[in-house]
Amino acid sequence: MSTRPSPDAVLVVIPTYNERDNLEPIVRRLSAALPAAHVLVVDDGSPDGTGEIADRLAAEDERVHVLHRTEKAGLGAAYVAGFDWALARDYAAIIEMDADGSHAPEDLPRLIGMLGPDGTGADVVLGSRYVTGGRTVNWPWYRALLSRGANTYSKLALGVSINDITSGFRVYRREVLETVRLHDVASQGYCFQVDLAWRAVEAGFVVVEVPITFVEREAGTSKMDAEVVREALVRVTKWGLRRRAHQAAGVLRSLRR
Repeated sequence: MSTRPSPDAVLVVIPTYNERDNLEPIVRRLSAALPAAHVLVVDDGSPDGTGEIADRLAAEDERVHVLHRTEKAGLGAAYVAGFDWALARDYAAIIEMDADGSHAPEDLPRLIGMLGPDGTGADVVLGSRYVTGGRTVNWPWYRALLSRGANTYSKLALGVSINDITSGFRVYRREVLETVRLHDVASQGYCFQVDLAWRAVEAGFVVVEVPITFVEREAGTSKMDAEVVREALVRVTKWGLRRRAHQAAGVLRSLRR
């Protein structure tokens, strides 16, 4: 039976781009919620000085680490870099979350607890807005509609039972990230979340959802734009069509036997 990772074997990966007003408060809250966990800030060369704030936090606290990247290359690339950094070290559980305060660090003990022997023995735990008890706060109606639609479309196209497959608040067992061929993940925007969760399901890992309250950011601007939405729609449609083609091929092979 798998065991719950020890607190000092947990790494929280936080990608940043122009989050100077949000980074320090979220790191402080993380330290209070998970005192023994480590934090890795992956900064994509933020011109607003976010990287310098991250360096100061790291100088003040040995649990905080910083990975500087020279340009904004997309959310997926930032997470892959952070995951590579984690896998090169002895972390048993790797967490991803936003820097903008949308994800409450105070929820993390519940999410991590689902990995333990007294929970479900999950391999991936998603902080979900769309299961009983989950909700969003202060989101404009069009963002809520877009998110609901994207999750429903992905769920139907990919044939998965995950209600919030686009969630960016999640915990992975180390073994998941070692298995799913991270460097084959081409998605760079928010579709990265769909891609990685689907790969985990396809690889046979147990994925569970835990209700969270998602709060719209108060400072800074969202990185969501039309290109991110277009990429997600195109990629999920291609994956869905490929899945249907494989299913049809399997039926034809069975009929010929």
